[in-house]
Amino acid sequence: MIDKKIIEDIVTERITDSDLFLVEVKIDTQNNITVTLDSPEGISVDTCVFVSQYIESQLDREKEDFALEVSSPGIGQPLKVLPQYKKILNSTVEVLLSNGIKLNGTLRDANNEGILLEYETKEKPEGAKRPIKVIKTEPYKFSEIKTVKETIIF
Repeated sequence: MIDKKIIEDIVTERITDSDLFLVEVKIDTQNNITVTLDSPEGISVDTCVFVSQYIESQLDREKEDFALEVSSPGIGQPLKVLPQYKKILNSTVEVLLSNGIKLNGTLRDANNEGILLEYETKEKPEGAKRPIKVIKTEPYKFSEIKTVKETIIF
């Protein structure tokens, strides 16, 4: 089986000095290699082909046969790396916390520790009969988060 680290190194070598970043490399037991790339402006099919050809040129099919797919992350896929979060700052996201709570809001910031999420909730002020809508902005550590997905509102 082809080593994941080898593929990551090949991809990193190819995308250095570009705005591309590696999101994920997956290799199954059948040597089906899936490389997911992205950039702040998105990624074109031509870029995927260019990187795919480079990866193929660095591997020897005589040693090990493989299938290769290079693509961009799909809409609705969970975010995996910090540059993806930075790319969608101020966009609407769905956050599933480790405790099962689901929040929908706006991604206001992201760093190596976690995210800052602005969302609307209802709270009942003391002495009030009915809850009112309140905008909250709260930090969440990545250790508290199961998934974050960008949501598209039509």
